[in-house]
Amino acid sequence: MTRRDDGPALGRVPAGLLVPAVVGVAVLVVPLLGLVVETPWSTLWSRLRDPDVVSALWLSLLTATLAMAVCLLVGVPLAWVLARLEFRGRRLLRALVTVPLVLPPVVGGIALLVTYNRTGPLGGPVYDLLGLQLPFTTAAVVLAQTFVALPFLVLSVEGALRSADGRFDEVAATLGAGRWSTFARVTLPLAGPGIASGAVLAWARALGEFGATITFAGNRPEVTRTMPLEIYTTYNTDREGALILSLLLLVVSVGVLAAMRERWLGGATR
Repeated sequence: MTRRDDGPALGRVPAGLLVPAVVGVAVLVVPLLGLVVETPWSTLWSRLRDPDVVSALWLSLLTATLAMAVCLLVGVPLAWVLARLEFRGRRLLRALVTVPLVLPPVVGGIALLVTYNRTGPLGGPVYDLLGLQLPFTTAAVVLAQTFVALPFLVLSVEGALRSADGRFDEVAATLGAGRWSTFARVTLPLAGPGIASGAVLAWARALGEFGATITFAGNRPEVTRTMPLEIYTTYNTDREGALILSLLLLVVSVGVLAAMRERWLGGATR
């Protein structure tokens, strides 16, 4: 006898689980529906053609993508170290990596500012040698987004690496593969779905970053004013305009996340 897979295996779903699940969905979805309902649709198109809006949206997409690339570059090796190596201080390192998840973004922005300004421990030597100042530049936006988004990727990839069977790495080693070859040809493909989902989460977090960005990079039009900052600036003088920009960012976020999920994760996680 074969059991059907299109229904609960143990009978009806208990109300004690279903009701809280419905409430959870309402908590997430109802505010988004409220945004859609309250948006002044009659002025939508004229506001979206505003050069300041186009500039802020383009800057957000660019910096979020660059931040995601940086997260992949440094986050995947960091996740591998946490998942596969045994060393003293690993728990402390993992705790430090996850701090930005619970740290108020504005505190992270202040930390970045005092570290990378002209007199900071890192920004000072760079300024003295090269005359370069990182705060209040587009690069500062990318760094702020990377700071808050990196833990999402590291935790996702570390979980994928821990769940992957480490015996495949051992088999590759017995066949003569070096550490780097094993990492590139065995470990990465096995952790691929986790890397993809972590990259999507990092990109989404970077796109919506506000607190660390405005503190460390400022709010300069066409330089550091991303969409969240444009929404904040507009809301102070034009509530309807802020609603439209919020809806635009919502649509872009959902659309790009859906496209990334389809492209990278396919049907594996559906």
